[in-house]
Amino acid sequence: MGLNEVCAAIKKYNKFLITAHTSPEGDALGSELGFYSLIKSLGKEGTIINEDKVPYGYDFLCGNKPIQLLSRESQSVKFDCFVALDCADLKRTGEVYKLNKFNQPILNIDHHISNQKFGDINWVDPQASSCSEMVFKLYKKLNQKIDKDSALALYTGMMTDTGSFRYSNTSSFTLKAVSELLKLGVNVKEVYRNTYENIPINDIKLLLKLLPKIKFYYKSKIASFKISDELMKAGKPSVDIADLLLSFGRSIKGVEVVVIFKENLGNKNEVRINLRSQGKADVNKIAAFFGGGGHKSASGCTLTGNIEKIEKIVIAKIQRVLMQN
Repeated sequence: MGLNEVCAAIKKYNKFLITAHTSPEGDALGSELGFYSLIKSLGKEGTIINEDKVPYGYDFLCGNKPIQLLSRESQSVKFDCFVALDCADLKRTGEVYKLNKFNQPILNIDHHISNQKFGDINWVDPQASSCSEMVFKLYKKLNQKIDKDSALALYTGMMTDTGSFRYSNTSSFTLKAVSELLKLGVNVKEVYRNTYENIPINDIKLLLKLLPKIKFYYKSKIASFKISDELMKAGKPSVDIADLLLSFGRSIKGVEVVVIFKENLGNKNEVRINLRSQGKADVNKIAAFFGGGGHKSASGCTLTGNIEKIEKIVIAKIQRVLMQN
């Protein structure tokens, strides 16, 4: 299944429930908003429902396209097609997938190599830079014009998932798509400023507490951070601190893999692990070994247990992978 089957489904159904993964970022939001506008342009109805609220810094995307937070009222939303965007697994939508109590057809649009093909219709393209890029292709295939707000959303999704077009998932098609979106009035400076240059002072202070705790392993090819739930509760960050640490770690000369161990708030026995690679190590395989997944250069998983013990096990696995390259 692919692009043609997705287009056929969009033409067939009339009311869509649209969602993406928990803790949405630029690509999840961009693809949702872009898809919402696409079906509206075709005279169809759509409702975006997410488990988590729009994160700090991304309010500029929403405009007059509301994103609903999952609630009791969500149970009354009527739809004949459930759309999951940017989700490798249906449960990555949090509790939103449970709204599909009548087992309406599931449309799965994603670019993660670890996608579980959970949909009735699956369009999974690991070669795409982002889910937003895939939604851009839908506009082209269905011959629909992209309005300025949707151009902003799709551009933001592509920009964030490619690391501002620095990562290896940036293709010639990505840049051609971006070129077209810029012609529709996207303000590049405004998007970058809102997304990356908008960190509150209190979050900077929290970041300064974490940076000195960086650890290096295996000839300094692995950079590691640990984030405790006590520190996060005390700091209450507005931005994604893990993402800032990952970006910092990637910038260090000689580092091949950056890993973050983060205690999940409210459940100290759960540890969220984020992995980033410069390309030599396939961190999707590392994450998959521990029950997670994602991309070759960006993946994650969640483990249960003591954070120190988990750290030793995961670092050892990363080291073995690097030794094989």
